[in-house]
Amino acid sequence: MKGMNLGNMQGMMKQMQKMQKEMKNEQEALEATEFEATDANKLVRVTVSGKKEIVDLEIQEALVDPDDIDMLQDLVIATLNDALQQVDQATEERMGRFTQGMNLPF
Repeated sequence: MKGMNLGNMQGMMKQMQKMQKEMKNEQEALEATEFEATDANKLVRVTVSGKKEIVDLEIQEALVDPDDIDMLQDLVIATLNDALQQVDQATEERMGRFTQGMNLPF
C-alpha cells in the first residue's frame, strides 16, 4: 500500500459504501416488483415477485379438462418459467451495473 495516502483510502471507502447502499436499494426495489406472464391464449396467468415467489395464479375454467391434466400442467409450468425468466432478466439488468467485471452469480 506504499504510495496510497489516507485520503485516497477514505474516498474509496465512501464510494464502496455508496455503491453498497445503491445495490441494496436496487435489490429492495426488484424484490418489491411483480412480474406477470400469460400463455399465448391467455388461459393461464401467473404473477411472481422479484423474490421468485408466486403471488397469484389464475387458470381459465375453459382450460380445465379432467381428461387432459397433462396439458394443464405443461401450460402452468411454461407460464411460471416465463415469469421467473422475467425476474432473472430484470435482476441482470438492474444489478449488472454493479457487478460488471466481477465474477458474481446473480
